[in-house]
Amino acid sequence: MKMMSLKKMLTSASSRNSSSLDNDRDGYSMKQNPDKFPVKEQEIYNIDLEENNVSSRSSTSTSPSARDDSFAVPDGKDETTRLRKDLKARHISMIAIGGSLGTGLLIGTGTALLTGGPVSMLIAYGFVGLLVFFTMACLGEMASYIPLDGFTSYASRYVDPALGFAIGYTYLFKYFILPPNQLTAAALVIQYWVSRDRVNPGVWITIFLVVIVAINIVGVRFFGEFEFWLSSFKVMVMLGLILLLFIIMLGGGPDHDRLGFRYWRDPGAFKEYSTAITGSKGKFVAFASVFVYSLFSYTGIELTGIVCSEAKNPRKSVPKAIKLTVYRIIVFYLCTVFLLGMCVAYNDPRLLSTKGKAMSAAASPFVVAIQNSGIKVLPHIFNGCVLVFVFSACNSDLYVSSRNLYALAIDGKAPKIFAKTSKWGVPYYALMVSVLFCCLAYMNVSAGSAKIFNYFVNVVSMFGILSWITILIVYIYFDRACRAQGVDKSKFAYVAPGQRYGAYFALFFCILIALIKNFTVFLGHTFDYKTFITGYIGLPIYVFSWVGYKLIYKTKVVKPADADLYTLKEIYDREEEQGKLQDQEKEERLQRNGKNLEWFYEKFLGNIF
Repeated sequence: MKMMSLKKMLTSASSRNSSSLDNDRDGYSMKQNPDKFPVKEQEIYNIDLEENNVSSRSSTSTSPSARDDSFAVPDGKDETTRLRKDLKARHISMIAIGGSLGTGLLIGTGTALLTGGPVSMLIAYGFVGLLVFFTMACLGEMASYIPLDGFTSYASRYVDPALGFAIGYTYLFKYFILPPNQLTAAALVIQYWVSRDRVNPGVWITIFLVVIVAINIVGVRFFGEFEFWLSSFKVMVMLGLILLLFIIMLGGGPDHDRLGFRYWRDPGAFKEYSTAITGSKGKFVAFASVFVYSLFSYTGIELTGIVCSEAKNPRKSVPKAIKLTVYRIIVFYLCTVFLLGMCVAYNDPRLLSTKGKAMSAAASPFVVAIQNSGIKVLPHIFNGCVLVFVFSACNSDLYVSSRNLYALAIDGKAPKIFAKTSKWGVPYYALMVSVLFCCLAYMNVSAGSAKIFNYFVNVVSMFGILSWITILIVYIYFDRACRAQGVDKSKFAYVAPGQRYGAYFALFFCILIALIKNFTVFLGHTFDYKTFITGYIGLPIYVFSWVGYKLIYKTKVVKPADADLYTLKEIYDREEEQGKLQDQEKEERLQRNGKNLEWFYEKFLGNIF
């Protein structure tokens, strides 16, 4: 009886909401193009972002009843260009974690500690974490309101098609580079056990590449489940490492040496940049240079904005995933860098000897802390964990690369062939192109693979900060549109803390970091042109793409009063209502079945994994 009552209530609410929405949407569309009204109810409204007006298009001829449930959403796509909505909230958050918890944390923190000292590292990672929080909050509000296909669609819809083109290809270049970068890292990690003289690194690259392609090609449901368990392992490893460092700090290691804040006093909390730049100036320069490594460590956390289009009930799953991802990442990173700075001195001989090793357990500050405490076996175990981290990151990076190219094709900014999907909902042509770029990893076969890896890191960190900048710009325009059109945000599934003020704060500092990210190239006796080019190449690509597209296609910035806040909204309103019914059924099932495995997960593990 209770269930029937809820269904009736929701059905009634759906009718009222649909009616209200139709009126709102009709009013919007009539204002844009009054000649096309009245229109039929079954027609779908799509924004022609190039011309900035509204067109109507009939829904696909295939009836919803004749389709799989995954293809039942009338959004203008057909079965050949549709992704499957098979990802749950736990999948989404773990995919983002899978892309973020990687070599930047396990290895890059060592370079950060060497560069700036423990407190510089802690402040830099903490401040970038704050920027990440505001950025993800802004993304969460937009993605939970109307989930779209990647950042390209958000930028084109709310700001300018030219911006959609710029961020789409900038982000695509980033994820064309990341998978080969991770494959290179994997081959370098294995060299901890097997030297390149015994086995050519190309062999390991090929093995890893074949495996991740197989995972990505069989469908998002399998990919999501695989990545969930792989990323859960990563979370367990991080919790274990945090606990281990805490024990070592308190003197619980074999040497029983209580470290406390010893290394904050000697050699000091802040490190001078070089012998040529000393004193307060040297410490400030070193502090500023740490931001490069913190940016690379956090990059990938915005993946939630890519995967939301394949999420079940995004109004519920996306906000939950974003909040959990942000909290997990920030806690992991801040706890880790804080404890590392207490367990390892920036002038530690073991840490200094890892400089230039690029990738392996030997280059990790975690291993230095373990070795200094007298623990013998863990370095090999830790190297195995590094390999799992790298593999998971590479797997999710290849996924995002293919989906971003798909989003560009859906938005009309890439050939339509890349929007074609398989029966499992995989954009296979886009995936094939992404796999081709993975072949860049075979540059690892050369002797200069470590330098190539570091150059890749520099390029990726700039592309990453540009994606955050774009998300913040899009949100500011989205917020303006909501206020101009009188949209009540109190009814949103998720509202960003700080809203536009937090967005302005994060935008200012993201732009500042992007400009000064590699300023140290100007401080040496010789100009390091390679670091300069790799560090700043993303900026001209981004600007020229934006300006060039705007000049060629004569696009206009979307006015707040004209921004499309209604197309596809009704679809997700209905999904939200269906989700409430499913949640009610789930609650009743848990009560009926008692304290089983599902109850245990929902009660205790759901907020961790």
